[in-house]
Amino acid sequence: MTTIATTKDAMAAAKTRMEKAVEDFRKELTSVRTGRANAALLYHGTPMPVNQLGNVTVPDATMLMIAPWDPSAVPLIDKAIRSSDLGLNPTTDGKVVRIPIPSPTEERRKELVKHIHKVLENHRTAVRNIRRDIKEAIDKLEKDKKISQDELKRALDELEKVSHAETKKIEDLSAAKEKEVMEFK
Repeated sequence: MTTIATTKDAMAAAKTRMEKAVEDFRKELTSVRTGRANAALLYHGTPMPVNQLGNVTVPDATMLMIAPWDPSAVPLIDKAIRSSDLGLNPTTDGKVVRIPIPSPTEERRKELVKHIHKVLENHRTAVRNIRRDIKEAIDKLEKDKKISQDELKRALDELEKVSHAETKKIEDLSAAKEKEVMEFK
């Protein structure tokens, strides 16, 4: 962590670190399957992103299509998708790979929502930990007589506002993803 010499430094560090937590949460949510076709589904945890082998398109909400630049890669892409833990069954015509995206069952949707809640709580905790670290740094500034009691109170109030705002962003993202998961097709 960088050295915090002023309350301004503390607020900048808090905002930067909390925004990283929100961005990490946003990325984590992209890996949650909703039953809607999304090219990011194929990139999560793969040794070679599919977009390096060809064009990935989403012709409709329930289909992904991969048109490899080298047609000899079609069987390899098909095999890789079938052997992945995504539960997808691609079809090929020798030139393109079509991947129908099935809607998750009600039970699977509930599991996904539980997973979203777990990830949400982990990121809320991350924001709280950042708030705690920055609060300790601000308290140390006051203890070392670098800032006044009034500055301490103002900085802590601002820190509280920032952490509430970032937590709300995470909760809003979670609610939107949960709604998307629970939609019936």
